[in-house]
Amino acid sequence: MARYLIINADDFGMSHSTNTAVSRLLELGTITSSTIMAPAPWAAEAVNFAKDHPGYAIGVHLTTTSEWGTYRWGPVYSGETSSLRDKYGYMYAESDEFERCADIAQAENELNAQIDRLISLGLEPSHLDNHMGSMYGVATGRTELLVSVLGIAAKRGLPFRIPSKFTDEQFGNKTLEINIPREAVDAVFGQINEMTRQYRIATVDYLLPFEWGDEQRVSFEAYRNYVYDTIAAFPDGITETYLHPAVESDELKSITSRWRDRVWEYELFADPATKAFLGSQDITLINYRDLVKLRGYAD
Repeated sequence: MARYLIINADDFGMSHSTNTAVSRLLELGTITSSTIMAPAPWAAEAVNFAKDHPGYAIGVHLTTTSEWGTYRWGPVYSGETSSLRDKYGYMYAESDEFERCADIAQAENELNAQIDRLISLGLEPSHLDNHMGSMYGVATGRTELLVSVLGIAAKRGLPFRIPSKFTDEQFGNKTLEINIPREAVDAVFGQINEMTRQYRIATVDYLLPFEWGDEQRVSFEAYRNYVYDTIAAFPDGITETYLHPAVESDELKSITSRWRDRVWEYELFADPATKAFLGSQDITLINYRDLVKLRGYAD
């Protein structure tokens, strides 16, 4: 079986530093897709880039959390959103807070408002995914949130980031933060896979993000070797991995103390050696529009 890979840049629109990195990597062809955060301050700039480059697969990074201590945003929807906001009026900082507190109807209104805002700015979204995995329900077991967001994807006729298969590595992946037993995940995702087939929602086989830990942060070379080894080991089928790239700047440093992680992601995928490495692998790079065709869901 062939190996296909989507490399998505999350958080497009989060900051100017992010937008600069994402746009450059799309132009270099070392990432294949990206998703924009409608509530974030630099979303309009990201949409302008997408309008100027209609051939790229750029979608919506559905956002229900606001994790940065002094760099926050609130809901987009102009109606009732009290269950989606903390005591300061911002979105919750963590996914488990959102999952415990969110009213389903309010969450659906917010997600639809985010998609509509970006469309009104001129985006023709290629796909949907979810910031911090808050709509998966895996932090608290509230998986009705996932059913809800899949309903939105079905009505919009858009792919959604959700894997149809799980590996043992995914359950140990700290980035995915799956906090419910594998038996529960397998039971739920059997139903989810049936739903995505029934409603023709294009999905990937595997979702295998890179992790950030002490081992990866030893040096840029250690991080590069980890990424290359991880990619080389991706299984047959269609895999998605994702990045959060940004260029080094005072803006980025004021947002997060982990700014170097994002800068290294940008620098690694901007390096011609990485493009050469990807070309040396028995992997076909695709984007989310290609995924729709591969799944046979194209009109």
